[in-house]
Amino acid sequence: MTNYRLTHSLIFILLLGFVPLAFAQQKADSRLLTLERIHSDEFTKEYAPEIQWIDDGEAYVIIEKSTSIGGADELVRYESGSQERSLFISAEALQVPGGSLVVESFSLSPDASRVLIFTNSSRVWRSNTKGDYWVYNLNNNELQRIGRSFEPSSLMFAKFSSDNKHVFYVHDFNIYRENFETGETTALTTDGNGDIINGTFDWVYEEELGKRDGFMLSPNDEFVAFWRLDASDTGTFYMINNTDSIYSRPIPIQYPKVGEKPSSVSVGLIDLKTEQKTWIPFDGDPRSYYIPGVQWVNDDLLLIQQLNRHQNELTVWSYVPSEMKLKKVYVEQEETFVDLMYPDMTSDIWGSNDLTLTADGASFLRMTETDAWRHIYKVDIDDGEKLLVTPFDYDVASMRVPTKSNVYYVASPENSTQRYLYQTDLKGKGNAKRLTPDQFEGVNNYQVSSNGKYALHTHQSVAEPITVRMISLPDHKTIRTLVDNKAFKEKLSALELPQVRFMKITTEDKIEVDARLILPKDFDPGTKYPVLFHVYGEPWGQVATDTEIGLWNMMMAQKGYVVIDMDNRGTPCLKGSAWRKSIYRQVGRINARDQGLAAKEILKLPFLDESRTAVWGWSGGGSMTLNLMFQFPEIYTTGVAIAAVSDQRVYDNIYQERYMGLPQENPEDFVAGSPITHAKNLEGNLLLIHGTADDNVHYQSAELLINELIAQDKQFQMMSYPNRSHSISEGENTRKHLFTLITDYILEHVPVESTD
Repeated sequence: MTNYRLTHSLIFILLLGFVPLAFAQQKADSRLLTLERIHSDEFTKEYAPEIQWIDDGEAYVIIEKSTSIGGADELVRYESGSQERSLFISAEALQVPGGSLVVESFSLSPDASRVLIFTNSSRVWRSNTKGDYWVYNLNNNELQRIGRSFEPSSLMFAKFSSDNKHVFYVHDFNIYRENFETGETTALTTDGNGDIINGTFDWVYEEELGKRDGFMLSPNDEFVAFWRLDASDTGTFYMINNTDSIYSRPIPIQYPKVGEKPSSVSVGLIDLKTEQKTWIPFDGDPRSYYIPGVQWVNDDLLLIQQLNRHQNELTVWSYVPSEMKLKKVYVEQEETFVDLMYPDMTSDIWGSNDLTLTADGASFLRMTETDAWRHIYKVDIDDGEKLLVTPFDYDVASMRVPTKSNVYYVASPENSTQRYLYQTDLKGKGNAKRLTPDQFEGVNNYQVSSNGKYALHTHQSVAEPITVRMISLPDHKTIRTLVDNKAFKEKLSALELPQVRFMKITTEDKIEVDARLILPKDFDPGTKYPVLFHVYGEPWGQVATDTEIGLWNMMMAQKGYVVIDMDNRGTPCLKGSAWRKSIYRQVGRINARDQGLAAKEILKLPFLDESRTAVWGWSGGGSMTLNLMFQFPEIYTTGVAIAAVSDQRVYDNIYQERYMGLPQENPEDFVAGSPITHAKNLEGNLLLIHGTADDNVHYQSAELLINELIAQDKQFQMMSYPNRSHSISEGENTRKHLFTLITDYILEHVPVESTD
């Protein structure tokens, strides 16, 4: 049965008998989006702010703009319950030579007497994790820069000791301790050099395991636990900078391609009294596994997560430093792959892999997919005993803070395009309660305080832009609205807005696919419209969601296109483990088949013109675009593939091996799922777009495909963006140029008006 929801329907009536024609035309044009308007500052939107909970969640600190020093950052404290506001650190106090500190992030000392401010950041791999740190003393109002002996913007992951005497950080792959009162600095590791990496990670650990910060202090300041990677045998990939000099310059990056072994990994402990190191003794070759998580439970207990090379077995170890005792606590195995961070739109995919501890510290919570659904289990740290906390026939999307007796989690049992907050007890008795009120239909996300009494609640839907409020829990009452996006909504209300319809499409394989249709302005079901499919289709993205539809999509609908998003098997939809895990060793095949067959069915709708069909996507969506153009040339007439993996054999090892296995064991699957294998079938119009400095999906991938298309005598068009990364966002006017290119190509090859 077709299920749809109609939103944002607008009626615009022009009484030309009373309004001059020129004025009517001007009025009509003002209701339409253009690329110039989209890429201006006309449609400015606010997002959820960064907050730091303090006083066990009874208060929080937030970055705000000062009125006394126009536009300068200051830190403000709010009482969570009353929202009473007080100045935490004024903009005046954050003045340094050269101007005001731009507060990119901040953290508080354990006793909240000092604040560590991160600023002047720069990119390391794909994230801005290197910068300057300043310490502000709330007791004497003094501000001082940490690491003054090092060059600016060169420190990473600074953090306070619990005694408030020291700051620890990473500089040039080594860990340092600095007494911020005396300025005395001690190198706790000295062998870091780029091949040897202490306290941080290589490219692939950051990209695919979400790891950046690689050390942590014990609660009593006796030890530093840290990662040490040996990347000396990791292959070097060279990108080329051709534009910043008359001579080209190679840009090296340590990047393990699929089939190549990971960096050797060790976990060490530094005794801060003696500065001596001990190494935790794991069995096996340290290049045959990953260590995605290390965390302190208490002064004398660590939890360590170990993942095998195939990523289908996760082991959780406990380690007692005083006894040098390593103990296996928990083992999780799957025939396909074990997820560490579940790629849901309500989870922080770049966050820590730390296991969620119960309030008493005796157990941890772990989401698994070993029983048909993604469920929460409570695991006793001492004996490994497991208890199913969510015994329900539906998926948990993401997990939040547990209280003494309950845990908050996000789910959507009836509609995978949406997300809501639930609460259940930790005893596994099945007493679940939805906390999100009905008025917040759509996608909801929550940053819950440590005491579980408050949360920063973010809501959006196709009908509502992002709003953010502070709420109390579990009653979900709004205390204060922090972001209402009123100005943005007013701007949208002046536009000719499209309709949005949700449908369920069943393919000939009996697979039910969610689809989101953005319909043209003044939609007429008796008219034939051109179709623009937007795709992703891999395990790290869901596109047919009840979220904002985006200005470019609005513009394309205004021009007369039906814009369609669909989610195939393998995407992180809340449809059970079999749905998500079916993509194992099938990337490029099962997902492309679902998309192609779903497109075949949806094009049967009488208002869609099957002769005018475009498809586009980015990254994994670029790969999907290529596979659809090559495997279903009878369906798609035009494709735009951005930053695509054309050959799975040249992407990184962690991602590709997680979902495809090792190419030494099943090479045929890598060949069958790679777009380059099917390039000979191209019939339609194809535009390839790639940044030459893409450190994620290398420009190599585009060149390999170009060679194959040439060999097959297939005509296509290509646009390279010099020195642009995977996001193709660097440089003045880049994004506008990019989307002008995409828009013009689609308009040319899939005209709004039928030529029949």
